[in-house]
Amino acid sequence: MRTPTMRQPEPFGRASEGDGMELINIDRVLSAARRQWKWVAICGVIGLLLAVAYVATAVPQYTASSNLLIDAGGGTRLLNELSSASTSIEDETAILSQVEILRSRKISSAVVDRLDLTNNPVFMTPEQSVFGRLRSLLRQTFDVSAWLGSDDPPPAADSRKRSAVEALLRNVGISRVGLSSVLSIQYTSPDRDLSAKIADAFAEAYLTDQLDAKYEATRRASGWLQDRIEELRQQSLRSDQAVQTFRAENNLIAAGGQLVSDQQLEALNNQLITAQNEVNAAKARYDRTKALIDSGDTNAVVTDSLGSQLVTSIRTKYLDALRRENDISSRLGPLHQQAVRLRAEMDEYRRQMFSELTRLADTYQGEYEVAQAREASLRESVAKATGVSSNANNLQVQLRELEREADTYRNLYQTFLQRYQEAIQQQSFPVTTARVITNAQPPLKPSQPRKLLVLALGAFLGCAGGAGIGAAREFRDRFFRTADQVSENLGLECLGLITRVPNQRTQKRSPAELEAMEAQRLIRRSSSVSRYVLDHPLSSFAETLRSVKIAADLTIEEPRGKIIGVVSVLPGEGKSTVSANLASLLALQGARTLLIDCDLRNPGLTRAVAAHAKNGLVEAILQERPVADVVYTDPDTGLAVIPAVLKQRIPHTSELLTSNSMTALLNEASRHYDYILLDLPPINPVVDVRAMAHRVDGFVFVVEWGNTARRVVRSALNANPRIAERCLGVVLNKVDSEKMKFYREFGSTEYYNARYASYYTDAAS
Repeated sequence: MRTPTMRQPEPFGRASEGDGMELINIDRVLSAARRQWKWVAICGVIGLLLAVAYVATAVPQYTASSNLLIDAGGGTRLLNELSSASTSIEDETAILSQVEILRSRKISSAVVDRLDLTNNPVFMTPEQSVFGRLRSLLRQTFDVSAWLGSDDPPPAADSRKRSAVEALLRNVGISRVGLSSVLSIQYTSPDRDLSAKIADAFAEAYLTDQLDAKYEATRRASGWLQDRIEELRQQSLRSDQAVQTFRAENNLIAAGGQLVSDQQLEALNNQLITAQNEVNAAKARYDRTKALIDSGDTNAVVTDSLGSQLVTSIRTKYLDALRRENDISSRLGPLHQQAVRLRAEMDEYRRQMFSELTRLADTYQGEYEVAQAREASLRESVAKATGVSSNANNLQVQLRELEREADTYRNLYQTFLQRYQEAIQQQSFPVTTARVITNAQPPLKPSQPRKLLVLALGAFLGCAGGAGIGAAREFRDRFFRTADQVSENLGLECLGLITRVPNQRTQKRSPAELEAMEAQRLIRRSSSVSRYVLDHPLSSFAETLRSVKIAADLTIEEPRGKIIGVVSVLPGEGKSTVSANLASLLALQGARTLLIDCDLRNPGLTRAVAAHAKNGLVEAILQERPVADVVYTDPDTGLAVIPAVLKQRIPHTSELLTSNSMTALLNEASRHYDYILLDLPPINPVVDVRAMAHRVDGFVFVVEWGNTARRVVRSALNANPRIAERCLGVVLNKVDSEKMKFYREFGSTEYYNARYASYYTDAAS
């Protein structure tokens, strides 16, 4: 007998085609994608829904930006020489160093103090989205340090400031603008105004820190400043000249220690006060004169207050006439001709008096209007002078800076002239190598969330997660799916694939019928799957079993009957079904076939075809009965079956199968039958197959498709080399035809299954 060996065959034509050099098998990748696309789609939809939920619940974030120019030439030459950072900062390393300074806790702490952020409720307790609150809850829940606690918790004020600094560091972004020396400070928060304030505060804190750093460098270098006396003298001259140039360019002329513009403003203010007094006086004269005219009472006319000689003269005449009229009227009576004449004169004097008063009122009115116009003119002049003075005051801020700079250089120069060997404390230079070129403005639109980006990212991450799940499923799919996997992993031929077929219980027989069948020693199939090849002889199921027959005929070269064992690694893989159908197919083709149920622990074959049997293999072995006494026959095919009737549990099944009686039974069967099929127990649970492997000409290995791990089968065959050497091939059983199409690769046997359909029919011919 020629026996096959378990080996890894070299695929034909591999060297010429170069398939072995492929790093990625595109067909397998596409096949895996077809199998796992639902997971990718489901996870993609989930990711998109989560992104939609995030966008709908996210709190808008506003990002304000302030730009700093890092200018190497912005400082004075002296400061560049004194400072330890005097090297050019235009190179990449220096720019990155400035970025790290802006990100430092020192700058953040200064910003917190500058804006008093620890007492800002909007900053300390910002509004959070649903996802943010959930993230905070999870962080608090799984914070191990909070569970363990702290022996010395920090003070509340320090804790609040630390939290504020951490919040600043989380939300601030420092980036370089292209390849320039400009740094962009970006801060993001739910409050647009607060974002702008914090971005500007970072810039100001950085500038202040730079000034402090310069001052510190100056202080440390004071020991060798004596070598720079000449340079200090030049700086002092230039700074004084800068002060004078600034004064001249901006018209900041001073006289008597006061700016000319301020003196002019003071003079105009004095004139305005005088004009206001004149307006009030003119208005009072006019109002008084108008009131006298309106009242018509001559007694109310006070000549001293009016200041008019004509009115005074007329009033004197009027009073004289009044005195004489009263005298005549008292002596001669009011109807006296002289009294009447005097009264007429008095009326004329009254008319003249009020006529003059009217003229005076017009004059006073004109004076009043002139005074008002002068007051308005002076107010306009004062306003203009005030604007000039205000602008001058703003310019004076820069002027004072220049003056302080000049004073500093001058004082330094004078000090070093007096003290050559002394180290002195030097004041901070009001210059820095950086300046703000763009102040932050409250943003008009939120910068986060970026809705389209979030939705696209959510869908992408979902698909990526689905692809990961699919890849994990593919990686964990350690089962046999295709014939190529059988060849690659076991080095054995895959004899075929048997699809999962529906199983229906046959009609129960009455006890009398069962007794009659027992008397005639006929088998009775209890399910439709045990006779599937009889009902569907042209199906792929039957074709696979024909492939098994051909493999046995080509491999086993014995003149006597061929002993074929049908085995599996694990229980429930369908070996009994394959045994029953293979035996039926052989018998249907005219071969003398004997089917023996050798699974004495779990005789599934007997339950499927001869559940009514009273005697079987155990009786033939123990009682040494001839084969004819325990054989049951299939009336449809003539198949002979020796069932395993278990009347009690048998603990030594391996000894029975390897006994001399079993050997004699097989020898006798070989003389009378062409094929002896043994339905053997699974390899892993019991040692029965290993014990009688030397008595089997060939093994048919049944592996359940998509359920039995490749490693288990490989380990079982490696542990049983005799079985592996005599293995005719592997049959993949219970194949799911719907899922199988996802495992078809171009060029594989399964790829052309659709083209084989015309050769397979389900109906019996």
